Amino acid sequence: MAMNISALKSRDFRAYMSGNIFALNGYWIQRITIGWLAWDLTGSAAFVGLVAFLNYAPTMFLGPFFGVFADRVRLKPIAVLAQSSLLVSACLLLTVYLAGWLGPELLLIFAILAGAIDAAYSPVRMSLAPRLVAKADVASVISLAAVNFNLARLTGPALGGLMIAHWGVGAALTLQALCYLPFVLALTTLNPRPRANEASKPEPFLMAMREGLGHTFRTPLIRQAVLLTGINAFVVRGVLEILPVLADGVFDRGAPGLGLLTSAAGAGALLAGLSKAFLPAQMGGRLPIHAVLTAVLGTMVVAALGLTGSWPVALGLVALLGFVATNTGVSMQTAIQIGLADELRGRVMSLWIMVGIGAAAIGAVVSGGMAEWIGLEGTLIFTSLAGLAMMVPVLRDVWRR
Repeated sequence: MAMNISALKSRDFRAYMSGNIFALNGYWIQRITIGWLAWDLTGSAAFVGLVAFLNYAPTMFLGPFFGVFADRVRLKPIAVLAQSSLLVSACLLLTVYLAGWLGPELLLIFAILAGAIDAAYSPVRMSLAPRLVAKADVASVISLAAVNFNLARLTGPALGGLMIAHWGVGAALTLQALCYLPFVLALTTLNPRPRANEASKPEPFLMAMREGLGHTFRTPLIRQAVLLTGINAFVVRGVLEILPVLADGVFDRGAPGLGLLTSAAGAGALLAGLSKAFLPAQMGGRLPIHAVLTAVLGTMVVAALGLTGSWPVALGLVALLGFVATNTGVSMQTAIQIGLADELRGRVMSLWIMVGIGAAAIGAVVSGGMAEWIGLEGTLIFTSLAGLAMMVPVLRDVWRR
């Protein structure tokens, strides 16, 4: 079966992918390093969840505003500015760490800073990549971008965990900063397709935001995709955000164990991305049934993770959760993006991101807090049951159509 790689015909998209793999490795090295620092500085599951929440909070509260912004600005200079800002913030975190000034309070500030930059960049990213190719190749863009993201999700945490274990946090933060530079250079070479309304005067800001909200919730397919993304993120991604608790608090495996767990999730996610790329391009008009069923499976796997006392089994279950999270996320994003007009892309996709990120952040805080109270086993079982209950009305809406 031929791989769905038609987007690679575009020189701009090839340049984007080549630079982005470095930046994504930097992103995942940062994630594992900040997660490890949160656990190492405090030994608190609740604090690990709080750091994850604050990293996501700007997207939860500001995402729709940045989405309107993305639909009315030139995307390339904003993308260059956002990636350059991530490079600067990584250098600042490295400097503070090497100076011995980093404590829990400053770590929270850096988590918020990185989250604010990502909140501004996410709708730009969602709008930019599909405009580097012909509209017929948008599904290929999403599949290949998922492969790129999840390849980095496999290699980045493993690199980060090994560097922390053998050379220290400073080495991991140095590599993270260096990873952003190639993507900044690649972004300067791109020429995205102009929007149809680019030359016209933009409508008032709040009116534009209302239009994006209205289109999202009036369109059954988009509404279903957004809700399933949110439930999947709350249950599955929320659990994946507190892996330091599982790695060290339950199995006593330290930073290398966290790297292995995060890479296991990345391996499952990469397999999901490759399966999407090797399968024929997803068709528009309805949610793929396999993605809906996979989302249900993922909520049940969370309970199984809470019940296991075996490290190899835990690695396998986390890999399965990585597969579920990515298969569901890519399928839902593709379903939304295929028929979406360029002039609405930033607003609608910012809402999709906001729901996914916000649900994962809330899931991390709830899971971290409950783990302090009733232990990780009870927390994961409760989260699984809650996710299944939330899915019932959404599944009823999907089957009706």
